Amino acid sequence: MGKSSKDKRDAYYRLAKEQGWRARSAFKLLQLDEEFNLFEGVTRVVDLCAAPGSWSQVLSRVLIKGEKFGRCAWQDREAKFRRHMLNIVPPADGAPEQDEPASPPKDTPASEGPRPQREVKIVSIDLQPISPLPGIITLRADITHPATVPLLLKALDPDYDPSTMNQQASQPVDLVISDGAPDVTGLHDLDIYVQSQLLFAALNLALCVLKPGGKFVAKIFRGRNVDLLYAQLKIFFEKVYVAKPRSSRASSVEAFIVCVNFQPPEGFKASLEEPLGVGSRLPKMLAARNAAAPITAPVLMQNHSSGAWDFSPEPAATADEHGIYDVAVEDLSSGPRDGDVRWIAPFVACGDLSAFDSDASYKLPDDHVSLDPVQPPTAPPYKRALELRRANGGAYGKPPPIK
Repeated sequence: MGKSSKDKRDAYYRLAKEQGWRARSAFKLLQLDEEFNLFEGVTRVVDLCAAPGSWSQVLSRVLIKGEKFGRCAWQDREAKFRRHMLNIVPPADGAPEQDEPASPPKDTPASEGPRPQREVKIVSIDLQPISPLPGIITLRADITHPATVPLLLKALDPDYDPSTMNQQASQPVDLVISDGAPDVTGLHDLDIYVQSQLLFAALNLALCVLKPGGKFVAKIFRGRNVDLLYAQLKIFFEKVYVAKPRSSRASSVEAFIVCVNFQPPEGFKASLEEPLGVGSRLPKMLAARNAAAPITAPVLMQNHSSGAWDFSPEPAATADEHGIYDVAVEDLSSGPRDGDVRWIAPFVACGDLSAFDSDASYKLPDDHVSLDPVQPPTAPPYKRALELRRANGGAYGKPPPIK
């Protein structure tokens, strides 16, 4: 959130700096929580791809400091106003007189300020360094590397012994969130593929630490075959939603997958040594499949264009009038299926419709003062370029010597 950013006319960009958030993405998590109540009963959280730390900042202020935002804050203010009115409004006609103001309900806290919570543990992981946050344990690690699991388990449980080689958390977490995304190239198919692989890496790590009934939230790029991803997540979670917060630009393919009630299949054991998908095992699997395939003699076929005869393998199906073979893939365990078997996750729009439009460009007031970023970048990609340019004498190089 630099001071000279081209997005300085974005309402959420300015609002984030006014409210002290490190990035405008904090509103995305707050709006997701309003819709799905993500933080209810949550005391242990893992934040993946956390830099610069806006989502971790939300977790720190909500779970540790006990602050409330959005709809929850509005409901608290309304409840406080009603209690205040009950204390000062005189009794109605016929009602007994009260010598002292009515006492608040027993379940009403004595203080209306934030109520800090205890026994909350939040671990944030990213390849980039993260500036410290109150109550947050930060790890600089790669979520795709198997060595990250022992580091995470050690951060969650100080008594964890890495020599046991156990990649399951003794004290699982309630919520795993991931706001990570690759550096987009502009090639949408490539960006969607890389983002899906990053999501699978986050899911593999989440399966190692998530407790049954837990929740998983991650960023996705919606594409042509994204429904396959929804169906794969549905294997591990009871409910899967696709959410689009109000603060996420409608012009972007970005969305968030919200998975509720973690229910691993019977006998499933997560490990980054054997992650979901084939990965590096693909050549071995193909070699084993080819070795197990039956050896068949070639079939003598005639080339319709030249009239010559050549040997070619027997087709797996008959060709149509255009010479195209259509092979039907069937699940032998459950028998052939008819029709469309795709599973499409429900799409949910999050956020108040009267809130700011993230795609709109609002007019700045006359007395607007541009604020400095809440947290400057710790290790920006352009840091080395700035150092080299400064060493060479600035943008135009060193001036020639004066004779």
